[in-house]
Formats: sequence, structure tokens, C-alpha cells
Amino acid sequence: MHLPAPLDAPMTPIDALRRVCVLLERGRESSYRVDAFRRALAVAAALPDGELVDRARRGTLKELPSIGDASAGIIAEAVAGEVPAYLQKLEAKYAGPLTSGGDDLYAAVVGDLHLHSDWSDGGAPIDEMAQSALEWGHDWVALTDHSPRLKVARGLTAERLIEQIGFVTAIDQEMAGRLRFLTGIEVDILDDGSLDQRDDLLGVLDIVTASVHSKLKMAEPQMTRRMVRAVENPHTNVLGHCTGRLVTGGRGQRAQSAFDAHAVFSACAVNNVAVEINSRPERCDPPDELILLAAELGCLFAIDSDAHAPGQLGMKAYGCERAERLGIPADRIVTTWPVDRLLAWARSTT
Repeated sequence: MHLPAPLDAPMTPIDALRRVCVLLERGRESSYRVDAFRRALAVAAALPDGELVDRARRGTLKELPSIGDASAGIIAEAVAGEVPAYLQKLEAKYAGPLTSGGDDLYAAVVGDLHLHSDWSDGGAPIDEMAQSALEWGHDWVALTDHSPRLKVARGLTAERLIEQIGFVTAIDQEMAGRLRFLTGIEVDILDDGSLDQRDDLLGVLDIVTASVHSKLKMAEPQMTRRMVRAVENPHTNVLGHCTGRLVTGGRGQRAQSAFDAHAVFSACAVNNVAVEINSRPERCDPPDELILLAAELGCLFAIDSDAHAPGQLGMKAYGCERAERLGIPADRIVTTWPVDRLLAWARSTT
């Protein structure tokens, strides 16, 4: 599941813009810059056949909405049969390896149980996330947009989730034999440990990742009860970014939540719930000592990207480096499993 190979000339302008977006996302560039190129890509992709090439030759690209100097230059150079200079610059800056370890485990990871689309707080459409996962070499992935309470992330109401399930199922059928595209959710763990979505909908999803996103400074006894109750819920498959900490990045730093990790991870082991190794560098969650404790208590793990855009799918390299360095066996990592085994495990918790 490595970054797809660089594009050679000639390339289509759409492919060039997609590659620019992926590299900016991989480099964790500002969302403002990435969004600008994603808007340009959407406008360019929606044009009738031939119009983009015609405008490039007539010099009228910037008359289109969301097409600025940079995106117009990329399109024009691609139309001329060249590798765009802006793309070459990004390839040199961001196409290299993300880590210096974890290669063997990264090669063994075939799936991802935590990714988002623009239906909640992701930066790309669902079909783009699915197509990108295929191009990155995944065997299977689960779409896990947020649940209703997380309004800042445009969490999905029951009605929107029902609509999304249909959309994901249609893509899964279309991609049959190439990629399994699973239905899922990152459901909020509410203050009392209940899950933020209707039970009947949680019951039809392939995967449920449960995470705490609010009241992260809750007192330790209450937070422990909250998390244990969520883990004991028969719909929960994965405990997401369990400490809630932030260690770097644009959102600043945030201390980890206080909870009895022994009690929470023991509940995970008893209830067959995987502990997520969240690979986002700003999270790096759980910290090493908690991964080792979860391993000692017999937990399964899920190395996930928590990708909010296609270029972030490769962030699993960070989680793989940590898990391999800490000696976590590949067979205890559910994202190394073939999809039939993964689904059998997920259904066994319900």
C-alpha cells in the first residue's frame, strides 16, 4: 500500500490535479491550499469532453470558477504533454518514505478501518476515497464518517447514514473483485458510555469504531466507566484513538484523557474489541506504553490511517513503525487480515 508511482508525461490534466492533491495531503499542507486544488479538480472534472483542452489552448482557463494561476498552469502544462513544474516540485518534496521502519508490517496491512469523506469532515467525495484506496493497493477499507453529535464535523444523522449506506453498497458492488468497500461509522461515545447512533443502524454496518470526542477532561472514574460501557456494547468493533491526545500539528497539543487503562483494555480483550493504533502523526495514539499494556492484556489491534483525504491513506506507515518496533505480532492486527476473516470477527462481537 505504497504511494502510487509518479505520473509520466503525457498525462491528463485531471490526473495531474489529482496527484497534486494527494501529494499536498501527504505533506500535511494547509487545508486551505488542499481545498483550493480540490475545488479546481471538481470544476475541471465536470467539464464536457474537450472543453478543458480547448480552454488551455485559448488561454481562458482562469475564466472558470476556482481555477487560479497554479491550477491553470498545471492544466496547461499537462495539455502540452509536459509534467507540470508544480507537480515536479511536490514529487521531490513529499513522495519519499514517511518513516524509516515498519516496512514489513506495512506490507502486511491490507485494510483500513478508519477513513472519512466529505459527507462529514473529510476533504474528498466517497467515490474518490474508494478509488484512491484501490490505487494505493488496499484489499478492503471501511468508510467511518462521524455520528450526529459531532456537529463541528458534520456528523451523519440517521437519515444521512441510511443514504450513505446505500451509496457505499453501490460502490462496493461496482468495485467487486478489485476492492471491498465496507460500511461503517466512527460513532461518538456519549457521556454515559452509550453510542451516538440508532442501534438498528449500528447493527447493519460492517464496522463500528467508537471514539471519545467530547469532555476529554472527565474525571478518571467516570471516563473509565464511560469507555468500558462503550467497549461492552455489542456493536463496538474498534476503540478509536483512546486517549484523545494531540502531540503536534495545527490544532496544538492536548493532554491525554485520564482513565484506568488496565480496566479499559481488559474490557477490550474480553469483548473482542480491537484497540486502534491511530497513525495520524498529530495523534500518535495510544502512546507506546499503553500499546504494550494492551498487548500484555491480550488485545487485538487495528492500525488505521484516520485518513480525511486520499493522500493521507499512507499514514498507516507511522502506526506500522510503532507496532513493529514494539513487537506487536501481525496476526493480532486485524487490518492485516483478509476481508472474510475481518468480517467474521466483526460480526462475532454483535
